[in-house]
Amino acid sequence: MLPLAVIGNVNVDLILGPAPAWPQAGTEILVDHDELRVGGSAGNTSLAWQALNIPHQISATVGSDEYGGWLRKSFGQLGKDWPTCEGSTTLSVGITHPNNERTFFTTHGHLPHMSIQDVLASLDIKALKGGIALLCGSFLTNRLTDDYAHFFEIAQKNGIQVALDTGWPVGGWTAENRARARQWLGACDYVLSSENEVASLSGQSEQHDAARNVKAMMKPDATLIVKLGPLGALGLSAEDGIVRVPAPSVEVIDTIGAGDVFNAGFLAACAQHAPLEHCLATGVAIASQAISTAPRHYDFQLETALRETSP
Repeated sequence: MLPLAVIGNVNVDLILGPAPAWPQAGTEILVDHDELRVGGSAGNTSLAWQALNIPHQISATVGSDEYGGWLRKSFGQLGKDWPTCEGSTTLSVGITHPNNERTFFTTHGHLPHMSIQDVLASLDIKALKGGIALLCGSFLTNRLTDDYAHFFEIAQKNGIQVALDTGWPVGGWTAENRARARQWLGACDYVLSSENEVASLSGQSEQHDAARNVKAMMKPDATLIVKLGPLGALGLSAEDGIVRVPAPSVEVIDTIGAGDVFNAGFLAACAQHAPLEHCLATGVAIASQAISTAPRHYDFQLETALRETSP
């Protein structure tokens, strides 16, 4: 199996809800559910790999407050080399709604201060040689994303494939954000995006046209993955063309981090040299189980998932 790593945003999530409507200013409402948990795309991906017993590295940072200590402790040995940024840890408060949608309020916290030096201090590049590194939370880790070009150079020198999940820009897909993301695409081996992100990047609404447009911004041998939520996932590569995998019908309980869990399953299958359709099916299967269980759990090891999702 190829070595794996995830690099990017780990923060604290406080989930509250459901809230059927936004309350009037100055009032108070009661909700039935609250949960304080590890969050952030990198954090969610690592937790899924841990649950699947997938060896990996995670490069992240934390703030110097109690939340930072709690996050580091939550990851045990995986977080022992994370640098500490002076100041508060990034906190996201997620308000869930009865239709399974959610609204997040996120503080700046430590994430904008994460740097390429922090990554190199907490990542064993030698151990990652020939493997796959996932970059995520790109629009939250400002200082690091300014140095993505440096990381791409390091990855190329060490035979490391780069996967990218930018996430949704806080300021939306402005012309500047689209231009930045398009620069990153050309250096990536995998891009894992939602359907809305691909449409925004391409400026096209038709699904296949949008996917082909974004794929054209990537290296010829790179693979684009489009996450379609309840409709499954789509992959596009020069070798396989367009490949679609549907999602099973499940009772949705908690969709937070579903795309990150998909990334974990997909890349774990890639690390096993599985074909594209197989990788898509693995990601969809694991994400589907994640969103339909509370507390979230995974009943199978990767080998079982690969076998059960074999097209």
